[in-house]
Amino acid sequence: MENLRIPGPTPCPPPVLEAMARQMVNHRGPEFMQIVNDSTDKLKQLFQTRNDLFILTGSGTGGLEAAAVNVLSPGDKVLSVSIGVFGDRFAAIAQTFGAEVIPLKFEWGKAAEPDAVRQALKDNPDVKAVLITHNETSTGVTNDLGSLSAVVKEFGKLLLVDAISSLGSINLPVDEWQVDVAVTGSQKGWMVPPGLAMVSVSPQAWEAHEKAKMPRFYWDFTRAKNYLAKGQTPWTPAVSIFFALDIALDMMLKEGLEHIFARHARIAQAARDGIKSLGLSGFADEKYASNTVTSIAGSDGLDIAKMRKIMREEHQIVLGGGQQKLDGKVFRIGHLGLVTEEDIKAVIAALKIVLPQAGFGSGS
Repeated sequence: MENLRIPGPTPCPPPVLEAMARQMVNHRGPEFMQIVNDSTDKLKQLFQTRNDLFILTGSGTGGLEAAAVNVLSPGDKVLSVSIGVFGDRFAAIAQTFGAEVIPLKFEWGKAAEPDAVRQALKDNPDVKAVLITHNETSTGVTNDLGSLSAVVKEFGKLLLVDAISSLGSINLPVDEWQVDVAVTGSQKGWMVPPGLAMVSVSPQAWEAHEKAKMPRFYWDFTRAKNYLAKGQTPWTPAVSIFFALDIALDMMLKEGLEHIFARHARIAQAARDGIKSLGLSGFADEKYASNTVTSIAGSDGLDIAKMRKIMREEHQIVLGGGQQKLDGKVFRIGHLGLVTEEDIKAVIAALKIVLPQAGFGSGS
């Protein structure tokens, strides 16, 4: 069996996979109603929120689109705080639907600076919302969202957060940090196959929603809320993924949030220590290095494509590559969801063998 060590989709526990083999049920019937209601309540505990929460059938990117179109109108100014590929994607979504995006970009590998966000909001007082990626998997960096949120709320702005690869793995107390819309996806730390996006919506976001004019149909939060009151979803849901999510949430609640966060921190440190022991360097600023994915800089003659190919074909370990301008310059080890120290030890042991085979140490 492959050791799938990418930032998502992530491996799924056997009970989660088994749940998907269940026969279909009526998505307007009592069995599904029970699953929707139970899963929503469990997710609120794991989001650390009392806000409304919806489970949408779609990818994380669909959840980001939902966040934008439900609270914004064409012409609204939004501040896009980006530290990588997915921060840029969130901005592109808002721009596609007519928002006036003010980009605030930081060097890839670094975290966003609260003082820079504060200055940008001072310079642009008519900004309506701020878009932030909590955990940027393209660079392996986790933003200090608590500090960034404090700045955003100092100016009374809406805070829309891409928490796709952080919620359920890294601490993100949605209510405490006043996140207006938080988005995550089933295929990350939730240990479930791709297919569901989960979003929380604050009272302030609902106020904005009442006036928002961006076009929406499939992603409309009002429809989602009205149907959830009946224990349903507006449209045909990914029923099998709901079965899986229900089981995974039970497993997560049994482990407990604090233990989940501690496990991810411990395993991430093992990954960072392991790559250093091989003479490699992390790409991310270590102060903000992610606990769900470690990015490693290529150096000293390493052919990253060749290394990943050998790892996959000869050691059954699948690693992530670099994205966009980082293609061929970094590789990534995913360690979120169903992951143990032994999984990381296996990666480091295999890398020790494969790195010289892929040119590392040649200095070219």
